[in-house]
Amino acid sequence: MSVTWYLLPLSAVVSLVYSASRYELPERILSRAFSLFVQIIFFMAIVLAVLYLLSFKL
Repeated sequence: MSVTWYLLPLSAVVSLVYSASRYELPERILSRAFSLFVQIIFFMAIVLAVLYLLSFKL
């Protein structure tokens, strides 16, 4: 199993804990946690694409 698959649950837990530390209402926590999770995955995909393009044909 590839180590990169651990990034999905790790980013989900980080976004949930971060949102839970900032908000009190469960609905607000879950909505912000989902939004933050999507942002984390999006930016990791951008970094992955940039690194892939930089290392292409090395």
